Amino acid sequence: MRSSSDHSLVVQGLSYAYGLKVALRDVNFSVRKGDCTILLGPNGAGKTTLFSLITHLYSSREGDILINGINVRKQPCRALADLGVVFQQTTLDMDLSVAQNLFYHASLHGMKRKQASARIEEELDRLGMLDRQDEKVRQLNGGHRRRVEIARALLHKPKLLLLDEPTVGLDVASRKGIVDHVHSLCEHHDLSVLWATHLIDEIKPTDQLIVLHEGEIKAQGSVSRVCDGDSTESISQTFRRLTRVGSV
Repeated sequence: MRSSSDHSLVVQGLSYAYGLKVALRDVNFSVRKGDCTILLGPNGAGKTTLFSLITHLYSSREGDILINGINVRKQPCRALADLGVVFQQTTLDMDLSVAQNLFYHASLHGMKRKQASARIEEELDRLGMLDRQDEKVRQLNGGHRRRVEIARALLHKPKLLLLDEPTVGLDVASRKGIVDHVHSLCEHHDLSVLWATHLIDEIKPTDQLIVLHEGEIKAQGSVSRVCDGDSTESISQTFRRLTRVGSV
């Protein structure tokens, strides 16, 4: 696999271990510009480790990660400048308001107050949260907090968005709202997304799919290609067979 102007993310020969425990083994894949790519795997598959390597929280000597053609290990600041991230655990300051959280993040990216204000208004309005910008985060429910985190991740207009199990613990309506919003961003704003999940119903037929299990990629490609290659009729059947998971 080679870096290309058509790809926002390229992962090549990536391996990682915690001591003797192998978390990822020779992982290779890419995310094309404007695609929503689903990283599907059960708990413990290696999804969070992979995200930690992409975001340079961990560093691996085996393999390469390129964001828009820039090597994360060799030029981390340049590579990560085009990246937005929503981690599985919330990282918002609960005692600050929605707007205060977003202004703080904007300042970390060197955005001037006027520019930050315009971007915050734009993203909150798009997520239906503009009228709640003065509320403290702890007053919000889980779904609204996730919306704030997505708005925060998009403030600096990244070209690649990483979502690590962003809907865990949310109700069905909140989950659907986030799934629809992210797919709309890919379709209408040419955003590239890598979405880690273990939930089948978050996948749309137009998505690209990577099935990760025990640190190895078991299948990848379009949803139809992965299912056809496995000779099954549904993603659920394919997922169960590839990961030997009894239920999803």
